[in-house]
Amino acid sequence: MLFFSALVSAQTARVKGIILNENNQPVEQVNVSAEGKSTQTNANGYYQLTVPAGKKIQLVFTHISLKKTIANIQLNPNEDYEFNVVMNDKAEQMGEVVVTAKNRKRVQGITTLEPQVIRKIPGANAGVENLLKSLPGVSSNNELSTQYAVRGGNYDENLVYVNEIEVYRPFLIRSGQQEGLSFTNTDLVQNVDFSAGGFQAKYGDKLSSVLDITYRRPTKFGATFDASYLGGAASVDLVSKNQKWTAITGVRYRDNSLLVKSQETQTNYHPTFADVQTYVTYTPNTRWQHSFLGNISQNKYDYQPLTRQTNFGTIAEPIALQVFYQGQEKDRYQTLFGAYKSVFNVNEQFTLKFIGSAYHTLEQEYFDIFAQYALGQVDGNLGSETFGDVVYSRAIGTQLNHARNDLDALIVNAEVKGFHDIKKKHQVEWGFKYTREDIRDRLIEWEVIDSAGFSINPPRLPSGYVPPSNDQPYNSFVGPLLPYQNVRAKNFAVINRFSAYGQWSMKGSIGNHQVWYNAGLRAQQWQVSGDNINGKSQVVVSPRAQFAIKPDWEKDMLFRISGGLYYQPPFYRELRNALGEVLPDVKAQASYHIVLGNDYSFLMWGRPFKMVTEAYYKGLNDVNPYTIDNVRIRYAANNNATAFAQGLDVRLNGEFVPGTESWFSFSYMKTKENTDGKGDIARPTDQRFKFAALFQDYMPNLPSVKIYLNLVYNTGLPGGSPSYADPYDYQSRLRDYRRADVGFSYVFTEKNPQRPEKHWLRKFNDLSIGFEIFNMFNNQNAITNTWVRDVYTKSQYGIPNYLTTRVFNFKISAKL
Repeated sequence: MLFFSALVSAQTARVKGIILNENNQPVEQVNVSAEGKSTQTNANGYYQLTVPAGKKIQLVFTHISLKKTIANIQLNPNEDYEFNVVMNDKAEQMGEVVVTAKNRKRVQGITTLEPQVIRKIPGANAGVENLLKSLPGVSSNNELSTQYAVRGGNYDENLVYVNEIEVYRPFLIRSGQQEGLSFTNTDLVQNVDFSAGGFQAKYGDKLSSVLDITYRRPTKFGATFDASYLGGAASVDLVSKNQKWTAITGVRYRDNSLLVKSQETQTNYHPTFADVQTYVTYTPNTRWQHSFLGNISQNKYDYQPLTRQTNFGTIAEPIALQVFYQGQEKDRYQTLFGAYKSVFNVNEQFTLKFIGSAYHTLEQEYFDIFAQYALGQVDGNLGSETFGDVVYSRAIGTQLNHARNDLDALIVNAEVKGFHDIKKKHQVEWGFKYTREDIRDRLIEWEVIDSAGFSINPPRLPSGYVPPSNDQPYNSFVGPLLPYQNVRAKNFAVINRFSAYGQWSMKGSIGNHQVWYNAGLRAQQWQVSGDNINGKSQVVVSPRAQFAIKPDWEKDMLFRISGGLYYQPPFYRELRNALGEVLPDVKAQASYHIVLGNDYSFLMWGRPFKMVTEAYYKGLNDVNPYTIDNVRIRYAANNNATAFAQGLDVRLNGEFVPGTESWFSFSYMKTKENTDGKGDIARPTDQRFKFAALFQDYMPNLPSVKIYLNLVYNTGLPGGSPSYADPYDYQSRLRDYRRADVGFSYVFTEKNPQRPEKHWLRKFNDLSIGFEIFNMFNNQNAITNTWVRDVYTKSQYGIPNYLTTRVFNFKISAKL
């Protein structure tokens, strides 16, 4: 009743926005009036006013030190329109604004995230992905990683576009702490759209989600600067005098030492993550626009573990794993990315686009780490001098891990796209794309394990090998010593892909109800070849459709249904099995989606709110089974499984605090997999329940103090299984993931317009200092299990690998 009690008549509309001065600073106490109603802007320059709908009205903005501004507007019934105004010391009569229902994103079920919210919300990996993890249907239990899973899919099933250009994630990354920086630079972002399923044919061939990011074109000179204990970033906006050339460039540096040193494993850790990104546009006339997006990144990861102690078990029988390490790991990831885009407006109804891009990555993963471990009984006697220490070892052993992995990948794309607007009612979109993936990969990994001084034979023996009898310690073992795991492969693979799509959209009506239609078809042909690799040509066709209706009701509701047949042709990772072999004839994984959605906009406490609900079902065939270790995915390279995912997502967002956006998310999901007809078991991403909250607030008596809260609760994921084992034998779950990050900031420029002209703060559009607490309640969250065997009791223990503890961070932000 609380949510549905405060509604407005269909004959009114709402206009809201932020009032800025010429220096782009918010202006407080601006009087906004129309048709005898009035309101004032708050300390953030924010206003909201209910106005009559369906007729022209005059909106008047007045301020004691600025000239009056007038705008003539006409809004549709129950329209929620954002109208931002820049006021100066000159009188200004603005043009007439006739607003029509722009419900494209609402109709498509797309969630839009505001760049300002992305920059402010705290998180160990702040940025777009940090905010995505607070949305329903999106899950992650690793704050050190920017990877995320959507509605039962894995990290490889998400499309990411920047300015319509597809971007990629590294191949060899196996741990979240190795990732460094996400491709997306939030200082450059203008718009972020996200779809969790049922998306249109114009988007690519993945099974789970689409993240569509648009970088901004600057309109005047500007600069930003951010620094914290985790690194820093700076960007600059440049515009030519004739406004034809614009450029925005960002530089970032990150050091995760603050986070990694809070883990249980004591290390010498020296990471360097840095990148430079630029977006340049040239607009010679109103019909042509050219742009270039470039990125250079270099991640150096040096890791030398020293010791680790993990306590687990029960109160009655506490157990500890102690590990002493020797050796180190040195990883290098270097990425070069460049993309050219040209947009030609043939006429008002026809637009052509050409996009060409190249992505080159050089990756190496070298490590030799020797671990001596003891699994022992912990002294649980509170009065004992050895309380908390290991007093009895029940299992001892050593482990030596070695890797020399190198990968060189070059991915080139060329694409032509067209858009036709027919009589402002029908839209037709089409595109053709060619992709060439050239990958050179050398994989050398082996692991040797002994327990109580005896070498352990591998779980999978070489073909034809009959091991000699082993009755140690009574008789000496005279057979060859074999590594417990041994993977050696060298692959030169080329994948050529041709893809195309066509789709039609229309807006119409059924009686007094507004309706939207979309139908499209997508196809891809690909073939894998290379040294000793000769795959067959494969083709898939993917039909997709959407329908939405906005009933002519007093309540502002919209209903939609979307779905289709989705295919994911295999990428290189999906072609390589656990032994490093490339199997070129792996088929595309297939999934049919059905998504039912409801979008309800209403007023509560006199402020706008929206509740979005979606129920979905995904049936999957030709599934390529996989295991997840931290963020590393290892595929079976075999389409021998079926699966399904079903669930419900709910999100309530609105102005719980006037002038700020916050939301609460809830998800229920179940996803299971059936391999070789053995029966259904939980998939690695089976996240049953999720609750998340993103909340913004400010202190009424101290409006310059802002508070941001990012809260996530996920039920435990499956704990995984040893790489050699049958996952059907390991169906335990990790503990629930609970995390709260809170940030406080003091804004020095809150009342900047009231300062004298020569005051030093007048040079800044924004200046703030902040204090953040990551994992505020110091919860112990686990990412995976380490499997240790007790040779005496023949028991095997899944010992959780815990993530970061409570961490404090200080930061400063400035914008010119």
